[in-house]
Amino acid sequence: MKLSVIIPAYNEEQTIIGLLDAVRAAPIEVEKEIIVVDDASTDRTGALLDGYSAPGVVIIHAERNGGKGAAVRQAIARVSGDITIIQDADREYDPREYPQLCAPILSGHADVVYGTRFAGGGAHRVHYFWHMVGNTLLTFIS
Repeated sequence: MKLSVIIPAYNEEQTIIGLLDAVRAAPIEVEKEIIVVDDASTDRTGALLDGYSAPGVVIIHAERNGGKGAAVRQAIARVSGDITIIQDADREYDPREYPQLCAPILSGHADVVYGTRFAGGGAHRVHYFWHMVGNTLLTFIS
C-alpha cells in the first residue's frame, strides 16, 4: 500500500519546509510519496523547494500560476499511490491525522474518505437523508 500526498503551494515560504517534514513524519505505516506543485510562487517557496531533498519527494514547478485546481491536476498526473491525500501547504490540516483519515480505506470499509474540520467524532457514514435534502436544495437554487 502506498500513500500519495499532493501539496499545491503558492507563496508558502513560511510553512513549506516545516510541512514537508511533518508529512514525511506522519505516523502512518505505508510507503509515502509526496508531490509538491509550486504554483509559480512569487516569494522564496520555489527556491526553498529546490533546496529540499528527501526520498519520495517530487517537486514540480508550474510555469505560470493556474490556481489550486490546476496544481492538483498537475500532481494527480504523477500520483502512483493507492490512496491520495490533498494537503494544503499552509498547514491547515495536520499530517498526524493521516492514520485516522486513511483507516476506513485501509480496513476495507470505504473507497473514499472526505476530511472536514466541521464534523467531529471521527469517521461516520454520510447521512443519506441530509445528502438528499442538500442535493435537492442545490438543484433548486441552480
